[in-house]
Amino acid sequence: MLDAPNPAAASGADATAGALSRFTVLDLTRVRSGPTCVRQLADWGAKVIKIEMPEGLDQGDPMGGPRGGPDFQNLHRNKRGLTLNLKSPEGVAILKRLVREADVVVENFRPDVKDRLGIGYKELSAENPRLVYASISGFGQDGPYAGRPGFDQIAQGMGGLMSITGLPGQGPVRVGIPIADLCAGLFAAQGIMVALLEREVSGKGQWVQTSLLQAQAFMLDFQAARWLQAGEVPKQAGNNHPTSIPTGVFKTSDGHINIAATGNAIWKRFAVAAGAPEWLEDPRFKDAGSRSDNRDALNALIDEKIAGRTSEEWVTALNEAGVPAGPIYSIDQMFADPQVKHLGIAATLDDGTRAQTYVAQPIGLSRTPARINTHPPAIGEHSAAVLREAGYTDDEIADLKTRQVI
Repeated sequence: MLDAPNPAAASGADATAGALSRFTVLDLTRVRSGPTCVRQLADWGAKVIKIEMPEGLDQGDPMGGPRGGPDFQNLHRNKRGLTLNLKSPEGVAILKRLVREADVVVENFRPDVKDRLGIGYKELSAENPRLVYASISGFGQDGPYAGRPGFDQIAQGMGGLMSITGLPGQGPVRVGIPIADLCAGLFAAQGIMVALLEREVSGKGQWVQTSLLQAQAFMLDFQAARWLQAGEVPKQAGNNHPTSIPTGVFKTSDGHINIAATGNAIWKRFAVAAGAPEWLEDPRFKDAGSRSDNRDALNALIDEKIAGRTSEEWVTALNEAGVPAGPIYSIDQMFADPQVKHLGIAATLDDGTRAQTYVAQPIGLSRTPARINTHPPAIGEHSAAVLREAGYTDDEIADLKTRQVI
């Protein structure tokens, strides 16, 4: 039996109905990993209340960039905004009141912060045993590094990624996106979904935990398995795939393209399409092992062939021959690609006050798709409305605002 919609989830007429519309989420997150998690829930219709410190109180740079900047805008759509001073007993009391009618709380404070504020899993689950409480940290909720501040690039380094990224001998190279932050957020969202599904059976909430370090280590995937199962320590391979050969970047007459001619069948099609059937008779390239042993010699021959035609010509010819190949786009070129446009990866919301284009969800559902329905809230934009729904009177709300509790 599915969970019945709770009263808090049913309120808020400006929130969007969707696959998760019966759930209310209290968002205590900041910077990137936590907001990435909550965005996954908000885009599928969860009623998200974004909680921030009131204006005028010191909060450093919890958002990781200007409120009007692209980063903040893309992370915080589909949410309502409430200001709440969680350093005050009254602010904590308000949060606990909201928790009693909520389904999910998400936070990515350093582990000791929530306990110091009295808003950890133990305290909030006592208010609502059905609560799913999700925590994202840099290195885990306990252990020797639990107290360290987390940062994406630190996790990339400690998680092994920087040792396999870049050209051989180049030294460590970070990935061009905050992959540890993003993956930790996505995994936390998945954990929340699993906990909500389990709650339908048990009727009980639970504590969902992940970290940047765990997410980064997991994302090593087959590279991690090479060490764990075969005792191999992967090294930098640059643009060459570490195990599937030939796969890499090749220079055309007007740019660069990716070619993935792996497996004997595709390799044979590639040699013919490249106009070099003699490669098939060369003992250096007779099978996958030989091509791996003679990777540099083979890449040099491919470079020589590829240099004679344009990127577009090669991409078209190779794909027609059944050989995976594609252009290497800059970001603007990627968004201009007809297939990217067809897939709707960029979505524009025009609510009559302004038009803003966002990165849309990469998942399609036939009946209950993700939607971008509201722009990010101004700080505290919905404070009064949220508190009225929780039972506070206008006089009480005005008093709380005067005393900077909200």
